[in-house]
Amino acid sequence: MCVLKKYLSRQFQVDKLTLQHDDASEFYLSCLQQNRSPVPLLCIRLILFLTCVGILVMSLLVDHTAFWIIYMTNWGVVIITVTTGLAFAVSTRAFLRGPIDSTFGLPWYLKLYWASYNIGLTAAFLITVFYYSFLYELVLESEMESNPITDLLTHGINSVVMFLLLITSMQPSHVLHCVYPIAVLTVYSIFNVIYYYAGGENHLGDRFIYPMLDWSNPGLATGVLFGCLAGVIILHVVIVLVSLLRDYLSKRYVRNIYSLSITA
Repeated sequence: MCVLKKYLSRQFQVDKLTLQHDDASEFYLSCLQQNRSPVPLLCIRLILFLTCVGILVMSLLVDHTAFWIIYMTNWGVVIITVTTGLAFAVSTRAFLRGPIDSTFGLPWYLKLYWASYNIGLTAAFLITVFYYSFLYELVLESEMESNPITDLLTHGINSVVMFLLLITSMQPSHVLHCVYPIAVLTVYSIFNVIYYYAGGENHLGDRFIYPMLDWSNPGLATGVLFGCLAGVIILHVVIVLVSLLRDYLSKRYVRNIYSLSITA
């Protein structure tokens, strides 16, 4: 209990709201390796990045309409592609130019990746939960044209990719970093409201983007957004817990911080 209390007291300090961390190597070394080579994580991140690019390209090719950008799912596809791309770029930088110095704080590109990482993980999981909880049955029962492969890629495999990024990485997750996915959810919510009152329609001609976000029924729509907000917070806390379990298992069964070998 004392350990939990001490951990929570550290997590809710103001500095945990920022993107500062002492050890830059944790952003390009994997929790699954015993040496300090950036190559293992570089290879993993390349595969994840190419997977996200493939999902994005297929989504654009299959759903190539002017309405593509209005859907939260497609925002998520873009976000996870950017996140895995930044992860790959960080690992490539470490591979080509050696260890990253964080003596005077994390470089801007690590901060950018870390913020994107927090957003991408939570966004992917929220989209998966939201779709299979509220939209999947509606899609099956309606006459909406839906490609089952694209649906699986954008609503299911997206979370698998981000989960793999989570469990192979080593950088920490802080509770207060939930402000970053909350900020993106807020932006999308504002866009959703503006789009509705500006007379926007979805690809079926409906006066809403999603049925549960129909602002002709503001009570329901507002409730759904607050539910999504709660979902973001809960999912982010789950991500923090998974990160803690990942680090515990890594330190106990994989890494020995006192005898890491140095590999070029």
